[in-house]
Amino acid sequence: MTKEHIELESPVRFLKGVGPVRAERLGRLGIQTVEDLLWHFPRRYEDRRDLTTLASLEHGKFHSIIARVVSIEKRKTRRKNMSLTVALLTDGSSLAQAVWFNRKGLDKILPPGSRAAFYGKAENWRGILQINNPEFEVLDEEGSPEDTGAIVPIYPGTQGLFQRWIRETIRRTLPLVIPEMQDVIPVDIRKKHGFMCVQKAITQMHFPEDEKKWREARRRLAFEEFFFLQLALGFRRRRYEEDLRGPVLQGNGEMVRRFKDEILPFALTPAQRRVMGEIIRDISRPVPMNRLLQGDVGSGKTVVAVMFMLCAVDAGCQAALMAPTEILARQHYENIRGWFESLGLRATLLSGSLTTKERAETLEGIRTTRYDLVVGTHALLEDDVRFSRLGAVVVDEQHRFGVLQRNRLSAKGEHPHVLVMTATPIPRTLTLSVYGDLSVSVIDELPPGRKKVTTKSVPKTSRDSLLLFLRKTMGSGRQVYWVCPLVEDNEDLSIPSAERRFEQLANLFGAGRVGLLHGRLNAGEKEKTMSAFIRNEIKMLVATTVIEVGIDVPNATVMVIEEAHRFGLSQLHQLRGRIGRGAERGYCFLLGDPTTDEGKFRINVMCETSDGFRIAEKDLVLRGPGEVCGLRQHGITDFRVADLLKDRDLLETAREEAIELIEKDPNLQGHEALREVLFRRFEKTLDLAVTG
Repeated sequence: MTKEHIELESPVRFLKGVGPVRAERLGRLGIQTVEDLLWHFPRRYEDRRDLTTLASLEHGKFHSIIARVVSIEKRKTRRKNMSLTVALLTDGSSLAQAVWFNRKGLDKILPPGSRAAFYGKAENWRGILQINNPEFEVLDEEGSPEDTGAIVPIYPGTQGLFQRWIRETIRRTLPLVIPEMQDVIPVDIRKKHGFMCVQKAITQMHFPEDEKKWREARRRLAFEEFFFLQLALGFRRRRYEEDLRGPVLQGNGEMVRRFKDEILPFALTPAQRRVMGEIIRDISRPVPMNRLLQGDVGSGKTVVAVMFMLCAVDAGCQAALMAPTEILARQHYENIRGWFESLGLRATLLSGSLTTKERAETLEGIRTTRYDLVVGTHALLEDDVRFSRLGAVVVDEQHRFGVLQRNRLSAKGEHPHVLVMTATPIPRTLTLSVYGDLSVSVIDELPPGRKKVTTKSVPKTSRDSLLLFLRKTMGSGRQVYWVCPLVEDNEDLSIPSAERRFEQLANLFGAGRVGLLHGRLNAGEKEKTMSAFIRNEIKMLVATTVIEVGIDVPNATVMVIEEAHRFGLSQLHQLRGRIGRGAERGYCFLLGDPTTDEGKFRINVMCETSDGFRIAEKDLVLRGPGEVCGLRQHGITDFRVADLLKDRDLLETAREEAIELIEKDPNLQGHEALREVLFRRFEKTLDLAVTG
């Protein structure tokens, strides 16, 4: 392919020296186009600016040297699958060895008399100074090496692609594309914040002149990633508000008033009233609401969701609530059904465990408006589920659903109002990125009377004392959760399984008093066990993390989490939220002996605080944004440069600039090149085409 035809969108296989085989290997790194290649940035850099003589080599340090090969030979080793290639080097000051393991053909590349630049770690082996597995570049008599005397990029790689080849391919490609590259970030924004142009930034990221230039380049490209994301979210949200029309609902209808005055046994907290006011302001407009409701475990999100859904019923619409598991969906249904029936309304449960006949009858009732409320799992997303007039959608534990699933449920109606809920507190950096297209409400206080849960770390040596405490707890009529990390035993018997622990505890406390619950049981077994626990027929429930979300048994006051250091912080917080839901004080015992710093850190955090937002921030630092919330399922690919933890200020700046630009130019008609790149990057993942 000629220089004139190299473009950012060109398939990388057409670059000189790539071809179909190497293109396939590049594809394993996510590199399909020339643009992908240019945004494949180094994972680290090696400073090879200082050349060292062989006489000055220091044991344990990395050095750059230029030397001549005196001799080179292959040597066998005692290990069957290992060979050595050893070269004797000289630079006039001294002699040293270069040693490579399992490298073929080096005797042909570095014959005696050849001159090369080497970079590697020097080691003193049995009195002989040698450099192990050095990178090298063969030089002619007059030539100077490009990777010696420079800061050298080290790239994320894959089998079959050497660092030097990746480096040289990028070095050759840059001058073919950079001159034609257009910087689509508006000039006024670049000047305002002192950003270098994108052409210079990409060049400096690959081959930096010094650390200062690299930092400037990284800042520019991190801003670009954040800016495009914020533009996409803002653009989607604005077009959503402009193009879609939903039902206009009122917040003071008969059902809502009766629910508050006649059915609720307690007054709403100030936080619940504030959030309800935010919801009512949204739903009283013809623009469909798209709101995220955050609230710590036990803060009263479900009551707010029910009032929201009753607003839809007051307007003659239906409501739907989707939960991630059948256990949680069934519990929502059991809790809400009584409230709806007291108001003369009908609710139904749609789940995967219904018989064919039950499912057909339920679907007919949904289609003909026999039901005012439908509670379900992913089954609600199936094509044969048709609502007559869906006005309100609630998605519970929304971090378990992706943006496309969320959209599929709301597509069941004529642009219904959507409320997504989570008891997993979300740090501000993530609400600005992952959930940036949603309005955010926070219930930041617990209902009065909720007792704080006491959390203690318990070593395995104190297990007998703990069992005695559990016996007394159950003897007083209270109930206990015992959580294990595994369903069944594996090779590592030191990690307790729910099945093994159930057998042991049933023998200790009595078979009829202990139940078992995990994800591999069928729906009928789960329902039977959970119902028995709710009725206080089972005193202790041995379970896996299947109880993590939504389970509400006020009489359960104690939880034991075995090998707690193996769980994530947010997961531990969610599990702990299953207790202390009644008038009695709750106790959470973290049983185990963590040996790693990370495990000890988790246990300490859980014992020190019950603040969900503080725990979420600690979890974010520990695991990183991608792990915490699964960026891809929300339509956001992992950032290549930007870091949600390190670059928070830059994220805020990008958001402010994106909002201001969309307010000035809603359709980006004055920024055609910017709009083109925005749609190329985000049209599919953030569903821009649907709303734009």
